Amino acid sequence: MPDELAKIAAEYGGEKGALIPVLQKVQGKFGYLSKEAISQIAKFSRMSESEVFGVASFYAQFYFSRRGQHTVKVCLGTACHVRGGERILDEVKRELDVESGGTTKDYKFSLERVACFGSCALAPVVVIDKDVHGRMTVAKAKEILSEY
Repeated sequence: MPDELAKIAAEYGGEKGALIPVLQKVQGKFGYLSKEAISQIAKFSRMSESEVFGVASFYAQFYFSRRGQHTVKVCLGTACHVRGGERILDEVKRELDVESGGTTKDYKFSLERVACFGSCALAPVVVIDKDVHGRMTVAKAKEILSEY
């Protein structure tokens, strides 16, 4: 891992202003930002680990634990909530045996609840990876999950 991190960091010359692109590339490569990665990025950027972690933890896009192969996001915005989003989330949690914000034991799925996707006309909405599934029902959610 250190060699791969060094290659990524070298692309940006250790500049503090490049911290977010470095974090994004590292997470893109490894799927999350491990303690080791934070430590190495701090060294390359000539920053403290707490500074790097502080920046990374500010943004919701960064993860600090291993994620699943697939990310399931259930919308709970107003339109989705009114049309059964909470029931769909409950069913997905049951089906995957994981809580919102967690990852299944086999690392196949990570589950997230989202405030709004901006696809209210399709409510309720579930997004798996980059696939948007609209007008979701509990039965349809189970069926779609089985496809992954």
